[in-house]
Amino acid sequence: MEDEFEIRDLQNFFDFKGFLVKVVSWWPLFVVCIGIAYYIAHYKNVRKQSVFRMSNMITVKDDQNPFFTSNTSLTFNWGGTTDKVQTAIILLRSRSHNEAVVEKLQFYVDYLEQGEYHLEDIYGSTPFKVDVNTLRPQLLDKMVKVVFLSDKKYRLEIDFNGGSGSAQNYKTKEISSLSLPQNTIAKEYNLGDPVDFPYFNFKLNPTDIPVEIGKEYLIKFNAFNGVVSRYRGIGLDQTPTGSSILTLSLTGTNKARLVDYLNSSVNVLSETQLERKNLFATRTIKFIDSSLAVKTAEMSSVQEELDSFRDNNSSVGIGGSEEGLITKITELDAQKQNLEQRLDYYQDLERYLKTREDYSVDIPAPSITGIGEGSVTQSVSNIIELAEERKRLAYSAKPNNPAFKDLDRRINAIKSVLFENMASSQQILNRQLRDVRSEIAQTESQMRKLPNEQQQLFGIQRRYNLSEGAYGLFLDKRSQAGIVKAANVSDILIIDEAKDTGDGPIGPNTEVSYVMAIVGGTAVPLVILFLLFFFDTNISNPNEIKRLSNIPVLGAIGKSSLKSSLVVIEDPRSAIAEGFRGLRSSLQFIYRKQQIEGAKTVRVTSSVSGEGKTFCSINLASVFALSERKTVLVGLDLRKPKIFGDFNLPSDKGVVNYLIGEDNLDTIIQNTQIPHLDVILAGSVPPNPSELLMSDQMDVLIAELKQKYDYIILDTPPLGLVSDALELDEYVDATLYIIRQHYTKKGMLRLINDKYKKKEINNISFVLNYFSAKSKMGYGYEYGYSYGKYGEAYRQNGKSGLFSKIKRYIKDIAKWFNNQLEK
Repeated sequence: MEDEFEIRDLQNFFDFKGFLVKVVSWWPLFVVCIGIAYYIAHYKNVRKQSVFRMSNMITVKDDQNPFFTSNTSLTFNWGGTTDKVQTAIILLRSRSHNEAVVEKLQFYVDYLEQGEYHLEDIYGSTPFKVDVNTLRPQLLDKMVKVVFLSDKKYRLEIDFNGGSGSAQNYKTKEISSLSLPQNTIAKEYNLGDPVDFPYFNFKLNPTDIPVEIGKEYLIKFNAFNGVVSRYRGIGLDQTPTGSSILTLSLTGTNKARLVDYLNSSVNVLSETQLERKNLFATRTIKFIDSSLAVKTAEMSSVQEELDSFRDNNSSVGIGGSEEGLITKITELDAQKQNLEQRLDYYQDLERYLKTREDYSVDIPAPSITGIGEGSVTQSVSNIIELAEERKRLAYSAKPNNPAFKDLDRRINAIKSVLFENMASSQQILNRQLRDVRSEIAQTESQMRKLPNEQQQLFGIQRRYNLSEGAYGLFLDKRSQAGIVKAANVSDILIIDEAKDTGDGPIGPNTEVSYVMAIVGGTAVPLVILFLLFFFDTNISNPNEIKRLSNIPVLGAIGKSSLKSSLVVIEDPRSAIAEGFRGLRSSLQFIYRKQQIEGAKTVRVTSSVSGEGKTFCSINLASVFALSERKTVLVGLDLRKPKIFGDFNLPSDKGVVNYLIGEDNLDTIIQNTQIPHLDVILAGSVPPNPSELLMSDQMDVLIAELKQKYDYIILDTPPLGLVSDALELDEYVDATLYIIRQHYTKKGMLRLINDKYKKKEINNISFVLNYFSAKSKMGYGYEYGYSYGKYGEAYRQNGKSGLFSKIKRYIKDIAKWFNNQLEK
């Protein structure tokens, strides 16, 4: 038995069944919470703007120039298609690329109108387009109202409130601060007229959209960097994975804006790629054009010198034998010039590679000087490819990424091999140059044998032929570069342009919002009820009593709606009256089991004040009296007497007067309006109630009462507060321990459990008072006649209408909150 009490005293047991039943009983709370959450979700959903997704499709080709040869190419193959696809992906998400697109479209300007719930983006649907003067700062985040007065005329309004604002120059991207006026500015303009203010400078150019006279449009300028950041999240998918086909996608609230951005983004990418592809050809043409200008000036100067010499020396000429010398020296000079150019290129390339870290730009093409060595060309191409890869990695990787070291190591290894190849080529070229110079010296020695006038003529003719040959060479290279550049096409091919095909919005997903509303509306009250249930220290139902104690539950008494405590008398057909009749039957069974003959006594006590001990004593005595048995109700709660008020009796005489010898029994007994029921009140509050109850006079009192009455009901003090009730144990045949639902603490049962275990108190039973089978903090429990349909059948004026049920439900909630506040 000791082990059983230890188990039943545990407080950390969680009653899952009770919790679930309580959740079901609080279903109106769930309905209200779900309804509120559903309304909030609906309120937000109707105010959300529709979200659309637009996309276009491109392919990244690997087109080679049809005029490409190892000698004429002015471009390099910077890797295969896969490398170009990855480069395109990085570029499309790069800040610089999106800056170019935003700047091209002037997407830092918002076109808005006031909708039912919010401002709506109407880009592409306005009868005007803003042409921003990018050289002047524009005030940021300020609404500019445009109202059309006619097809060409509009009124521009700006509401200022003083203070200062930020303005941005979209050319330099510089942000400055401006002082703003206090008043509202309104001015009329015609479409195409410049709007010139210290804080705005733009023009409204007409579009094909018809003008709606009187309609209000709004314009707003946004910070450039913020707009760029918004578009850097463009969606990029390879279809299939690893292929050269890319699908670009954007989501937003305005289809026209999405379409324009996607298509412009591809166009900018294509232009950038073609520009980079033509980089060498463009710079080569620029170099050749400058060289041709120099050679043209040289040829003109030499031509003038030759003409002047011939005019002054008309008799001097060149014969057939001398023509061979001229032809030979011209060929040797051309060979010498070509060799020197190639040697100069190697020296320049060596200096370039030793002093530069970024090799992807400004690197000379070997083919310009006629260098056709495959090892040199391939080495330069590999350096450029690795440099491009390093540049792409810089967009996403951290500076200390090991990949940078690996790329630098590979570039340095190629450079070492390239330096060795160039050194070997330079040795060969130097030998060839020495041989050519030797032949030139021999030819010049033959020319010196000629007369002075012919030698002078040969010198002028030689310089002219040399300039003419160089001019022809550069002119040929210029032609080749122009052909290469003209034949180059972008590797970006558009498969599908972005286009509004009438597809519906992809968001917002209102169904998810409603589902979340239902989940949230269920979860919130569920958590609240769980916390209330988990931290509820009050006894809620008979099952908890059985779990916490081995003392039997004799019955349950329902809630009383009467102001009077005489429920059995005033409402005899009520469920509460039936509950007390059930207690009477149970007590008689206990008396028979103990084989008690004659007068029988019952003690009514509780843990603390307020649990209905006196209420139960009065009605239990009344139900015994109604069975035509002589019954007396004795008020032994000497510290806090209450019975006199319910029977409207004077409280000047009572048990205290008898125990101190001041009055006899007949004097303190008072008759009531109930037949067969007498009452002995407590009397005046004594200074020593415990000593009085322990006196010998108490034995005499009980003995005399047993001679006169069949049932003696003792209304004793709360057992959990004072020990007075324990002093009466020898006089009682049964003890009723009153527990009030949602009032008595679970821990209060430890005291009575301990005394029951030690057998300091016998024949004790629990009575659950103020019990509601449909309590929101407890759960239904079928017990005796205290409630249920059977009990309801005894009600005389019971109301079961919908209004009455709602009213009772509200009263239950109010009473529970009042109880919580009182505690």
